Amino acid sequence: MAPRIVIVGCGDVGGRLGQLLQAQDWAVWGLRRSVAKLPAGFHAIAADLGHAACPPQWPTGPVDYLVYCVAASQHDEAGYQAAYVQGLQHTLGWLEANAQAPRRILFVSSSSVYGQVEGEWVDETSDAQASGFSGRLMLEAERHLLSSGFAASVVRLTGIYGPGRGRFVEQVRQGYRVAEQPPVYGNRIHVDDAAGLLAFLLLAERAGAPLEECYLGVDDAPAPLFEVVAWLREYLGVTGWSDTESVRRTGSKRCSNARARALGWVPQYPSYREGYAAMLKATS
Repeated sequence: MAPRIVIVGCGDVGGRLGQLLQAQDWAVWGLRRSVAKLPAGFHAIAADLGHAACPPQWPTGPVDYLVYCVAASQHDEAGYQAAYVQGLQHTLGWLEANAQAPRRILFVSSSSVYGQVEGEWVDETSDAQASGFSGRLMLEAERHLLSSGFAASVVRLTGIYGPGRGRFVEQVRQGYRVAEQPPVYGNRIHVDDAAGLLAFLLLAERAGAPLEECYLGVDDAPAPLFEVVAWLREYLGVTGWSDTESVRRTGSKRCSNARARALGWVPQYPSYREGYAAMLKATS
């Protein structure tokens, strides 16, 4: 029987994930407000996660897997509380109300849970002491899920880029500046690799591999921001600098993907060079 998965927050990453699983003959339910944007072949669940009532299109049969990968519609504390804490609570309630016990729930979290700012290397065992509300609420949601009694893992994705996510590239085109010293390290993952990692973990679990409670989703090469800007400037042929604008970042850390790699995952785009080159070629 085909595995059945519900992808809650089935947007860009979730849609790509669902298509990867469809290719493996999985049955995919996608939950989002606007189901007209779901990829072909998905079972649609039209729902607002802010409402506690179980949506009528929720599957009535067994749910083998669930991935919670929502994006906050408001980028403030109230918006994050609603999307990541309250919405997750409602989703777990729908599983319980339908006596559904997935083999594994994946919660898509963020590296914002780490408060390191001195370029330190961090992994899944590093201290997570977020300074901002976004990371703090992500941690609250993670802890709620991991203590819920469901088999679950959190996947902390880093800066996702790729088609349709070109703001940073546009900043470089406009000549935005970034300081070289002290180096500000950034972490990133191509959107195809973000979806690919989630699919890899689900397929590994399906094949019997024991999963850890936490994974970092990042490419092989965290890099100083000025290095990424310099490479993009050369690739794009940008020669001018902005007199007034600069790229600002508050955090600086280097995230390790060693745990995911030890399980056998290999990113399609190991660094920003391959990822941005593919992204820019596709849009040229």
